Amino acid sequence: MVKAKHVVVTGGGRGIGAAVARRFKTDGFRVTLMARTRNEIEGLADEIGAYAVRVDVGDPASVEAAFMAAGPVDVLVNNAGMVRPSPVTKTDVRVWEEHLKVNLTGSFLCALKVLPGMISRGRGRIINIASTAGSRGYSNFAAYSASKHGLIGFTKSLAGEVADKGVTVNAICPGWVDSPMTHGAIAAMIERGDERSPEDILATFVAQNPQGRLITADEIAETITFLSSESARSINGQMLVLDGGELAG
Repeated sequence: MVKAKHVVVTGGGRGIGAAVARRFKTDGFRVTLMARTRNEIEGLADEIGAYAVRVDVGDPASVEAAFMAAGPVDVLVNNAGMVRPSPVTKTDVRVWEEHLKVNLTGSFLCALKVLPGMISRGRGRIINIASTAGSRGYSNFAAYSASKHGLIGFTKSLAGEVADKGVTVNAICPGWVDSPMTHGAIAAMIERGDERSPEDILATFVAQNPQGRLITADEIAETITFLSSESARSINGQMLVLDGGELAG
């Protein structure tokens, strides 16, 4: 009997991560969900029959322990992320560093844990969840944008290093997504003094997509599972943009 392939999804308890986990499970993968607390992922893990592992992606010791517990990985989805919007002049250095730690260093540390096994087996997929903010700047999102620009640079560099090893590394770059992170960003903007209503802020996000809508987590999950397939073995070091045409303008 052929053993099912194993996917690890960080930040796997909600939004994009949850949609990705469900889709991989439907496709017959063994799924490991990782998040900062087990409470974030235990419910979904029980629901779909996945393994739940606590991890702080910015802490090397925590990442080491988590991937030791998870075992060999065929597909890594670096989805753990955070965003706290604020003007540059009001961005605390600790918040700046936290963006880099979670959104960039976390993907680096997790990739380090799966790469040796992928290379030795001659096959693997690493998929980093970046953002259109990795290609352009958004006012009040400088720390987030800087971390995602860095993640795209890391993706491209690593892809070149492992191209002849049977491993591919790509980045998914969605526009505004209908997800808890987007709605959390709106709440944070209001908390910091934005006088618009949540509905008005959301409308400005929607208007940035020429299709006039938010991207869905299921769309992103479909793209990720395709990148994990043999049909996508020639796609490497790429930014796959899901934004309805925002960056095309």
